[in-house]
Amino acid sequence: MQYLKTYLNKIIARGNEKLAESISKTAEEVGDKYIKNFSFTSHEVGLLFGNVQSGKTGQMFGIISKATDLGFPVFLLLTTDNVVLQQQTLDRVKADLEGYCICGENDARVFTDNSLLQPTIVVLKKNVRMLKLWANIFNSTGFMKGNPLFIVDDEADAASLNTLVNRDKQSSINKYLDSIKNGSSSSIYLQVTGTPQAILLQTMASGWHPYFTYYFQPGESYLGGDFFFPVSGKGSSIKYLDEVENPAKAVVLRHIAVSAQILASGKKVSNCLIHPSVRQSVHQKYADDITHELAWCIEHRNDDFTEDIKQEYENISPSKTEKVSLDVFIQKAYELLDKKEIKVLVMNGKTDIDSDEYAMGCNFVIGGNTLGRGVTFPGLQTIYYTRTSKKPQADTMWQHSRMFGYDRDPGMMQVFIDEHLYKLFSDINATNNSIIAQVERGIEDIKIYYPNGLNPTRKNVLDNDHVEMISGGTNYYPFYPDNDSIEDISKMLEPFDSSEAYYQVSLRVIKEILNHIIPSQDFKLSAFTSVIDTMLAEQPAGQGILIVRRNRDVAQGTGALLSPNDWKLGEEFPSKIVLTMYQVTGKKGWGGKFLWIPNIRLPENTVYYELLDE
Repeated sequence: MQYLKTYLNKIIARGNEKLAESISKTAEEVGDKYIKNFSFTSHEVGLLFGNVQSGKTGQMFGIISKATDLGFPVFLLLTTDNVVLQQQTLDRVKADLEGYCICGENDARVFTDNSLLQPTIVVLKKNVRMLKLWANIFNSTGFMKGNPLFIVDDEADAASLNTLVNRDKQSSINKYLDSIKNGSSSSIYLQVTGTPQAILLQTMASGWHPYFTYYFQPGESYLGGDFFFPVSGKGSSIKYLDEVENPAKAVVLRHIAVSAQILASGKKVSNCLIHPSVRQSVHQKYADDITHELAWCIEHRNDDFTEDIKQEYENISPSKTEKVSLDVFIQKAYELLDKKEIKVLVMNGKTDIDSDEYAMGCNFVIGGNTLGRGVTFPGLQTIYYTRTSKKPQADTMWQHSRMFGYDRDPGMMQVFIDEHLYKLFSDINATNNSIIAQVERGIEDIKIYYPNGLNPTRKNVLDNDHVEMISGGTNYYPFYPDNDSIEDISKMLEPFDSSEAYYQVSLRVIKEILNHIIPSQDFKLSAFTSVIDTMLAEQPAGQGILIVRRNRDVAQGTGALLSPNDWKLGEEFPSKIVLTMYQVTGKKGWGGKFLWIPNIRLPENTVYYELLDE
């Protein structure tokens, strides 16, 4: 049986030919590059990276099918610790993949009786009790002593990593995953996520840093970060909250309008997501506000509401359906109000809301952390985002936004958001694009950077001894440097006259100059060149500033290399890398050499995260 071909044919039979092409590309490339040459004696870790809500499950199934074709008999598919999500994943595996023995959490007997006659997929949630149980099952059957294991960890940056790394201990889930992985004769552990920051900042010694990273592109109709947070300007779907007199009323009117268009066009669902703080009392306050505004709409159905909804009709530009006539539109809006078909749902630890409740009709869904990973909202068109944090984390914010997906109509999307929050999301998107560019260009030492005050991930999974932060806007120079050839640097810098204040040069020139510096331990040269590589991955013709000064009688170890004027000059270019090269006389230290000393300043208000050598 050809497992990948069988899976792809099933997708094509459902009418998803483009999806089948995408999955085939991912599965074949990952198979040829990373699975086909697997030694079946080692334990390797990889990363499958795709945009949030861009169809990772199909890509995972494609890779499982390809790995089966290449000789792997056992697969462990891990979900987040959510009963509903684990069951949904299990049901989808059974519906999509043929020719496997498929086991849920309570199917130990099925696993044992099958005795690997058919390739086996076990679907578990990342729960300590379940992982411990199946670690024992794998061990007691003895099957894994002589067989390779292929683990696919969905949302691998959540729960799987060691949260006790800075206390020299191992968290329980991480420990049992290690036990399962290392209990087999060999393994490939494929981490899957749309937010890989925490994974990329794991050390090799931890056993969780990926040996390889593969990024798959989203499909054609996907609305992602670049739609909502473009490089320049504000996204067309964005409405700043300080521009809205009554946000709750604006959200209600907009979403009734969008829902009227969608439902009148024969579609079945239109959802609005309201994401305030994590506090449950705040969730209820927003629910009460929405209910109050809906009551106003009903009360003023024949006067102010009608005028307001007509204005909203002018503001929507559907691209996936034909715009209905104004009469049909208003009639549908009245119908939603009169029949009270609009639901206000609160999702949090107190209230258990089934996905069926927001699968049809016009809905307002309010919640906190439960709106995060794994939860999908069909027909999500309106978002009211007010969640704030004193110490925001990029991966958490990105996962909780939920705005990305395939079934959104770009002409009717509306995101109500604070301007500061919008800027944070824009910065996260810029770094995501940087990570993607680095992966696609084959850069192994992937650099992650964020503005001051925005952390890449939670600090308890990053090893403090091996993750260093380099601050932009700070001047760095080595205290005890050397040059591999003073003559070669001098010749390279010959065209740049000291009488000129500065030169704009290619970042490639700056990198080449730095390649001739032999740094002391206090100067992280590899980190700086990696930052340059990151910028070149995004902008191959990227530019920087070069300042050259000769015959400088600077004393070694005084705490500052640059003169006050050159210091100020570098500050005039806050968004660029500035490299200042001083040729010192060597009369006041520096080993008595006529030496070139680099001073580098990275773009300000940015923190670069560097994974140190172990």
